[in-house]
Amino acid sequence: MFSAFFESIWWLLVLIGVMIIVHELGHYWAARFFDVKVEAFSFGFGPRLFGFRKGETDFRFSLILLGGYVKMSGEQIGEEGVMDPRSLLAKPRWQRIIIAFAGPAMNIVLSVAILTGLFMVHYEKTPMRKSPTIAYVQPDGAAAKAGIREGDRVVKVDRIDNPTWRDIFLREISDTNATMALTIERDGKRMDVGIPLPTDEKKEVGSAGFLEQQDILIADFAKGGSAAREAGLQIGDQLKSANGIPVRSVLNLNRAVTESAGKPIEIVYIRGGAEHTVTVTPRWMKSEVATAADQRAATPAVDRWMIGITMQEAYEIVQLPFPEALRESVIQNTEHAGLIYHYLQGMLERRFSPKSMDGPIGMAGLARKAAKLGPLQFFNLMTMVSLNLAIFNLLPIPILDGGVILMLLIEMIRRQDLSLQFKEAVFKVGFAFLMMVVVFVIYNDISKQRAEAPVVQAHPAPAPPAGPKIPGETAKP
Repeated sequence: MFSAFFESIWWLLVLIGVMIIVHELGHYWAARFFDVKVEAFSFGFGPRLFGFRKGETDFRFSLILLGGYVKMSGEQIGEEGVMDPRSLLAKPRWQRIIIAFAGPAMNIVLSVAILTGLFMVHYEKTPMRKSPTIAYVQPDGAAAKAGIREGDRVVKVDRIDNPTWRDIFLREISDTNATMALTIERDGKRMDVGIPLPTDEKKEVGSAGFLEQQDILIADFAKGGSAAREAGLQIGDQLKSANGIPVRSVLNLNRAVTESAGKPIEIVYIRGGAEHTVTVTPRWMKSEVATAADQRAATPAVDRWMIGITMQEAYEIVQLPFPEALRESVIQNTEHAGLIYHYLQGMLERRFSPKSMDGPIGMAGLARKAAKLGPLQFFNLMTMVSLNLAIFNLLPIPILDGGVILMLLIEMIRRQDLSLQFKEAVFKVGFAFLMMVVVFVIYNDISKQRAEAPVVQAHPAPAPPAGPKIPGETAKP
């Protein structure tokens, strides 16, 4: 337990450490470019722990490591050195705007650069489809209640014609607690459907309750034994149907296996371009974690009938050349920025719950999990955190970079400085607001940790249905 705690803290410091240093370097380099005297470059807040001096700047590590700052000469009116021509307030407002914007800009550049580098070594290219086809509809889900059926083809979502599945997924999130407008094609006929998207309790964002059609491959077998492997199936086989049910998604196979109740099922698969058929007898297996598809479909990780395989969508890992990698990175970062904007808008409209926000405790857990999954996942998390940090700092909140830029723009329009009393009052309000946000997210993190803590049962769990049980096997479909 303690090792996991310290491991989480370590990976959190690595994650935010890079973000903070890059952010503050943006301010530092811009200040130096405009010949502003930089007195301190601090990683962390509070008392100085250690560091070194280079030229006129003290580079230091401070006690509270969750943040950082660049101290420039004469930042505040009345401060000693404000009349120095190299002080910040002695510079034109347009230069001060660039200095304030440089920090978030560096975080955006970092996010684009990391994702570009990742795509140059590992890009998962999925098969292109003209229009997304719905492969699975969750019973009693929002899509099912709206009349959506398996096999329906989505030809329009909101105002987007011929959308990709990523377009649909992005709208599904941004339309939380609103209605997502779809145009579907069924049996050659088109119809308009509105799907109300209630907040999913686990994901805390909108959930339509459907999955896209995919080509499903066997990725791995359960440890300790697998009915599928014993029947002759191999890693890389493409699954076509199970007991006559087309395997268009992971959930289709799960449903066929569950409905079999332990009876043999006939699986049609493709290997080497040829179609084959095999009979597999499911086993009652203990589930350790839910699959990604389970989580999207809100299916809990419980004991159930399984054939002992892990499935994945068919994709090809390619290395994109730099121009394509940069283009895809910009596209995905733009989409992520749009999601953040829709999330903030949804919070103001009270469609999103602030409880979905992660604070330092939640971020530490995410950093540890990403690090365990490997460098690709950790760098992916870093891009998202860097982009979030940039957008958060650009919000027009006093004390943040966005608030500083807003006040400078107001002064440029008025062609005179705002009063010192007004500035002090505004910054006090901004500081109080940020402290409230910090307290809220930390309390929210603690509440989530308590909710996720394991509960000891006072009574024995119900016995599984009759059937063979294989002790110690990993839970997989």
